[in-house]
Amino acid sequence: MKLILALAALGCAMAQPPDIDRIMYRVAANQATAQEMRLRYVYSQKQLLRMTRSSGKLAREERREYVVAPGIHHVKKELAKFAGKYEYKGAYVPYDRPGYHYKGLDIDGDLIDDMSKDMTDDGNSRDGIARDMFPLTYHQQLMYDFRLVGVETYRGHEVYRVRFQPKPHVHCEDCDTLWKGEALIDAAESQPVLVTTSMALKIPLVVKTLLGTDIKGLGFSVSYQKFEDGVWFPVSYGGEFEVKGLFFYKRTISVNLVNSDFHRADVQSAVAYQMEDQ
Repeated sequence: MKLILALAALGCAMAQPPDIDRIMYRVAANQATAQEMRLRYVYSQKQLLRMTRSSGKLAREERREYVVAPGIHHVKKELAKFAGKYEYKGAYVPYDRPGYHYKGLDIDGDLIDDMSKDMTDDGNSRDGIARDMFPLTYHQQLMYDFRLVGVETYRGHEVYRVRFQPKPHVHCEDCDTLWKGEALIDAAESQPVLVTTSMALKIPLVVKTLLGTDIKGLGFSVSYQKFEDGVWFPVSYGGEFEVKGLFFYKRTISVNLVNSDFHRADVQSAVAYQMEDQ
């Protein structure tokens, strides 16, 4: 009987998930390793950016496709395809390059180009996605509290559901904002498979007053996929939010990104890209 009880207790202990600090320590370590290993790959990145008016009518749309290659400090992106259009007097007018202005003050043109650069082309990130939106690396984790809320199955794998939010009174001079959200962490691999965030702190009143800008519904999600041992890539990323500005300017903006066609970069190409970065 004692042996049975001991084995039962051992089974229960083994079934218990590790504490949240241990889970996130492993995630941070694996994030660093995965970012290094991503340098071996070249892939295609497709972006779809849309702006709609308060009436729901499309105001502007851009479809971009890049070839993404490795670099030492960040990825290198080359525009392969582009198609844009904007609404003008009830008709849609096509254009063929990023940053296109069809008039002197083209707020939509400036904003949609900034969205692509700021949210999918972060110079400090190995995959282009802004690091502070998904606080899983070691330095980002220092600013957040994490809580394990459950263990479940996702796409046939056991995952930990982890909830996070900024630590009380945390301040980050290098961050545009702080986030709250949830992450599904692969229990065996200690890698994120899905992360969803929303803006935890509202835009200060002084910013709204001086700039006449308000942002609502700001939130994003990113999903990851394993390609080989230790190599996980963000394969889809997107979000939607509302921007209000001066002179009754109001737009709903959606940003969607899909990474695909992954293949290893040959050694000579990788070395060439790394020499360009130095």
